[in-house]
Amino acid sequence: MEIAKNKEKVQEYRERAKALVAQMTLEEKVGQTLNWAPAVERLGIKAYNWWNEALHGVARAGVATVFPQSIGLAATFDEDLIEEVADAISTEGRAKFNMQQKYGDTDIYKGLTFWSPNVNIFRDPRWGRGHETFGEDPYLTSRLGVRFVEGIQGHDENYLKAAACAKHFAVHSGPEDIRHSFNAVASKQDMAETYLPAFKACVQEAGVEAVMGAYNRTNGEPCCGSKTLLKDILRDEWGFNGHVTSDCWAIKDFHEGHHVTDTPVESVALAMNNGCDLNCGNLFHYLKQAVEEGLVDESRLDEALVNLFTTRMKLGVFDEKGKNPFDEIDYTAVDTKAMQDLNRKVAEKCVVLLKNENQTLPLDKKNLKTVGVIGPNANNRRALVGNYEGTASRYWTVLEGIQEYLGDDVRVMASEGCHLCHKKSQGLGQEDDRISEVKGVCEASDVIIAVMGLDSGLEGEEGDQGNEYASGDKPNLELPGLQQHVLETICSFGKPVVLVLLSGSALAVNWADQNVPAIIQGWYPGAQGGRAIADILFGEKNPEGKLPVTFYKSTDDLPEFTDYAMKGRTYRYMQYDALYPFGYGLSYTDFEYSNVSVTKDGDGAVVKATVKNAGKLAGGETVQVYVKVCKENTPNAQLKGIKKLHLQPGESANVEIKLSREALGAFDENGELQVGGTVKIYVGGQAPDQRSAALTGKKTAEFELNI
Repeated sequence: MEIAKNKEKVQEYRERAKALVAQMTLEEKVGQTLNWAPAVERLGIKAYNWWNEALHGVARAGVATVFPQSIGLAATFDEDLIEEVADAISTEGRAKFNMQQKYGDTDIYKGLTFWSPNVNIFRDPRWGRGHETFGEDPYLTSRLGVRFVEGIQGHDENYLKAAACAKHFAVHSGPEDIRHSFNAVASKQDMAETYLPAFKACVQEAGVEAVMGAYNRTNGEPCCGSKTLLKDILRDEWGFNGHVTSDCWAIKDFHEGHHVTDTPVESVALAMNNGCDLNCGNLFHYLKQAVEEGLVDESRLDEALVNLFTTRMKLGVFDEKGKNPFDEIDYTAVDTKAMQDLNRKVAEKCVVLLKNENQTLPLDKKNLKTVGVIGPNANNRRALVGNYEGTASRYWTVLEGIQEYLGDDVRVMASEGCHLCHKKSQGLGQEDDRISEVKGVCEASDVIIAVMGLDSGLEGEEGDQGNEYASGDKPNLELPGLQQHVLETICSFGKPVVLVLLSGSALAVNWADQNVPAIIQGWYPGAQGGRAIADILFGEKNPEGKLPVTFYKSTDDLPEFTDYAMKGRTYRYMQYDALYPFGYGLSYTDFEYSNVSVTKDGDGAVVKATVKNAGKLAGGETVQVYVKVCKENTPNAQLKGIKKLHLQPGESANVEIKLSREALGAFDENGELQVGGTVKIYVGGQAPDQRSAALTGKKTAEFELNI
């Protein structure tokens, strides 16, 4: 029984924490509610900084394995792999922590409390932070979020390996430039159906240690001081017993941005009284005044400290060294060959093959003399890593990966093609100053690999990138700058072209879909990403990723960015055909489904199928189960079951996926689950929409049940 479910051990830690807090002065208590908690030497309390990041690797504290960005991890649809990655992250986190403690380093980003994962729903493709998430679907986000938390926290019965944090609670997905004053209005139905499920799963299934509030208001309440979210739902309804942290400097937004309070003292009182235990920032200094003025009862402050010290005790930092098994993880566990190999494997599994006309891919180097690699992301390290990233000891861009793979056997010619978003590459040059080089490379090449898209300088968090490009959000879904022009120029030469997109979100590449024979989505594939993409391009590995987000044809297909109603959003509510649908992704091999059945099982149902690799290459397939509740005001068919398979040519596997009672129901306008009536269940390797069928030439199996 892991510590997250070991109630007796947790209670023992809570009693120890209460005894410790009882010995502290008011001033000492207040200091411990800040993310940079100072030492209390007389009580044997070391200084500790709660702020650390591990979204896709240990971040911001030196060398660590930089895995693919979260949206890429989501494209694997592979729960086991997500936990394997998170376990590797926490191994490196412990290794770095043990070394840092040895040398007395308690700086920011040096603790064991990782503010990951981000389980917000990627509601709108314009949101700059969407690549931090596991995509647009609440079921997929829940499943991957749970396994990520379990990988970070480990399965020891007495100690946490590290502490995970589900963020940003709740209803948070842009716009970035108004997040400090914005009020996200969401119906009870959308809350229950879309915005809350992943948080609930992380709390109730994974026992996540921490929850972070969001910057914005939700239905009028600032999230980091929301009675509805932090008390009524999180504590009372879900039974959360960890600690709550604010987002960084979010509490000052109460009076400066949201204007729900008038003074800093009122803001900290609102946050603390409604269940926020820890302040990322410095405003909780005012808690001393708030307690003295009677705005906060000291017993509530004590409760917050017990929550916080219980977490530190679960991490074993108050116990004798050696008692905690994770103390034995040595710094040499960081950036090992095994970690690098895992990183490359994961990056390969993230890649989504969007188009492969006439089997353009994989390329055969034996038939090539010269390969052109063109585009602003061809040699762009920033397009490998996304945001909240660590520092790799070695990076492999797409150009470098192709050069390594082809070696001296094939000539590789390269061109930046254009700047990522500006009209010229050199400040003193004329507009489109690389186009002659593009033409020269195209003329000399047998095949051209165009590497385009975005990087974390164009999509990210407000303020992170200097607000050069829409404050982190995307203004539209187009390829920025001159990239479309360069792509059209490349195609005009009549050579085979492969478009590699590196981005953390969907792009409306309609022209490419009509004119480029092969397209792959590589996301931000991590430090080993270039090698992984080369392996895919040349057939050493078979693409198996599926889209965790919808690729829309245009922003015209979307509601207003500030509208948080789900109507018209994501595959679950969209009313138009997608360019590339959620759940879609091609393979170099072919999978056949047979013996598909759906039967009632108590209050739920059981789906069974036999899946065969009918092609000539080994490959991975994601079995997807969708449920459509046949009532008015319910979503389109929703993902409710997944199973990842890896099959050799000719190999078959039997799959069984259980659907709970809840999976067969839908939420009404009051946010209450309603089960009963007719449901349709779809089984296959894709979603049951017309566009997926047109792209793959396949249809999902369909069943009808009366519940």
